[in-house]
Amino acid sequence: MSDCFLSIVFPAHNEEKRLPRTLEQTAAFLQAQPYSAEIIVVENGSTDRTLAVAEEHAARFPMLRVIHEEQRGKGRAVRRGMLAARGEYRFFCDVDLSMPITEINRFFPPQLEGAEIVIASREAPGSVRYNEPAYRHTTGRVFNWMVKTLALPGIEDSQCGFKCFSASAAEALFPLQTIMGWSFDVELLYAARRRGLRIVELDIPWYFNPDSKIHVLRDSWRMFWDLLSIRWNGLRGRYQP
Repeated sequence: MSDCFLSIVFPAHNEEKRLPRTLEQTAAFLQAQPYSAEIIVVENGSTDRTLAVAEEHAARFPMLRVIHEEQRGKGRAVRRGMLAARGEYRFFCDVDLSMPITEINRFFPPQLEGAEIVIASREAPGSVRYNEPAYRHTTGRVFNWMVKTLALPGIEDSQCGFKCFSASAAEALFPLQTIMGWSFDVELLYAARRRGLRIVELDIPWYFNPDSKIHVLRDSWRMFWDLLSIRWNGLRGRYQP
């Protein structure tokens, strides 16, 4: 069994401004917990000081590891970090911490038992959205309707950037990943379903961040084509055990 209970993976592209506060908060939270943990920052293709900022914090926090990935793509960065992680549970987070870091303990035992994958949901009963513009909520629901129709029926929010995998689930699923952009988590959940893994949606408080890197129109088209690719891969047996 691993000597690390929890790994938290942050994909980081051009995050020099937000990363310091996020790492300070995360390290303080983990230092107060009774379990062992690590933080992994995967910097990929940044043109600012993200890598230097992460390395400066790694010199202060022994629990922090920094990985440099030359190529861009959130999915690529998450994949690299989740496969490098040592934790029994592996949690990837958006650097903006639109879900407070203090919510993390709800995603694994003893608070939650028997799920290989637990995903933060802004649509599950009990969840609360703060300060989200109506247009962003509407476009998100339209895309999620497409996701449910083409790939993940019954999952109400596949795109929130906070997801927890058991080590065994992570090691089975991430090598199957073919999509390296924004839709990578739809592919992972689709593959998980094909392999009979249990997925739980967990209600969270979520705070809208106006500095989101998603370009609604451009990225929505890209993500639509990704959904078709996932279905095609499924028909070809890409995700079968």
